[in-house]
Amino acid sequence: MWTVPNILTMIRILMIPVFVILFYVPADHWDFVSGKLSFHWIDFTAALIYGISCLTDLADGYIARKYNLCSKFGAFLDPVADKLTVTTALVLIVERFCNSDILHGYTWIITIPAITIIGREIAITALREWMAEIGKRTEVAVSWIGKWKTTFQMVAIAGLIWDVCWDGIPVMIYVMIFMLYVAVVLTFWSMFRYFAAASRYFSIK
Repeated sequence: MWTVPNILTMIRILMIPVFVILFYVPADHWDFVSGKLSFHWIDFTAALIYGISCLTDLADGYIARKYNLCSKFGAFLDPVADKLTVTTALVLIVERFCNSDILHGYTWIITIPAITIIGREIAITALREWMAEIGKRTEVAVSWIGKWKTTFQMVAIAGLIWDVCWDGIPVMIYVMIFMLYVAVVLTFWSMFRYFAAASRYFSIK
């Protein structure tokens, strides 16, 4: 059960509370200012932890496939770790921007994509579980669209956590919000493809 991929997945789960603690550490005394560039070291560390967590997700899947270390426990644990990590990060980001003036009160700009992504994760998880019960799980395997969605999502979340400013302007925030919306478009696209692939089995009793 405790293969290298499963250990990496468990490490990813254990990194969640570390990331949350770092997120709530007051950043006022951890400023970095160099010319026009500024950010908080504590935010950078939190973003780094999140990024490492994402990399372990790639690593455990690669190792499991390459060395034939796939297991039922790993198949259960890996998506749980993914959903916990992404959901936690999105909830924290929504809280940050609800208490910030960066979006000038338009917090729905972050809240709506967060709800969309979390809702999609719940829906696809339920779909895959149901497809597994009828022996058709491979019909809703991860597609290239889903992989691109995950990539844009990971980069956007890490950037929103880091919160870099250039000459007092949160340029990274605006760029990462754009990337988050690209992830939302890919979210809808991939979800439609998954449900379209599974639709022919919906009549099964």
